[in-house]
Amino acid sequence: MDDVTNQGGFRVLNRLRRIEWDADWDDAYSHVISRQLLMREYLRRSALWAEAYSAEEAWPFFDITNYVAPELSLPQSLSLDLNEFLRTRMVGLVKTTCAGAVRLAELRTQDPAAEKPSLPELYEPLLVMYERGGDFMRDNSGALDLTGVSFRPGTMRDYLGDTPIVTVRASVLDALDTEGRVTFFAKDAGDGPVLRCRLLPGGEERYEVFSDQLNWDTTEAIHTQERGAEGATYTRATPSEAARIIEAMMSGPSAKQREG
Repeated sequence: MDDVTNQGGFRVLNRLRRIEWDADWDDAYSHVISRQLLMREYLRRSALWAEAYSAEEAWPFFDITNYVAPELSLPQSLSLDLNEFLRTRMVGLVKTTCAGAVRLAELRTQDPAAEKPSLPELYEPLLVMYERGGDFMRDNSGALDLTGVSFRPGTMRDYLGDTPIVTVRASVLDALDTEGRVTFFAKDAGDGPVLRCRLLPGGEERYEVFSDQLNWDTTEAIHTQERGAEGATYTRATPSEAARIIEAMMSGPSAKQREG
């Protein structure tokens, strides 16, 4: 039998313990694109869960088990370990969501049928975001500060959609993150390849294309509609649109042939 500390709530708690919560700002800045998309994906998933369990007033940062199974009781050892972790490491919204992630994982162990199977995994995007540069905070204006980028989350209704904003697949997230200010471009049809323009700290513009080799290669200046190029087929793409194209390329026949 597997060690109980590798199961259920213990597994998620151990994962939280391994996160470098005090990571330097450079680490968070190097993952600024993926961290923002992961936060938006969490907001989407939490909106679906809030609607399903009448938790709209608590959206977006909550312990969902208070609505799914308010009677949930953690094993004593897990409860003690979780409380110690939260007391010494966590504050505010991060504390609430970390507790929710552990408790939801434990609920699945105790009662696999307790939650609605049609809902996406709730806390995974947030856990991956934490792993890619630490925590976040909400300022007095309501904006979310992710270190290196901040944005206003909008309303719950803005996120009630079935289309994922980003995958939690590490290879896709890594392909999105890079140094500098990035603008993505794609064809009008919304398929590959993905191109990007990077404005580096020194002021240099660098143009790159995500190739069939599944990496970024330097290319010539991008001819886009924004630059007034006649007959240009490339238009600005959101990071989420770029992520979907990159994921499709990574899952396509050519990628599978390389793996084989």
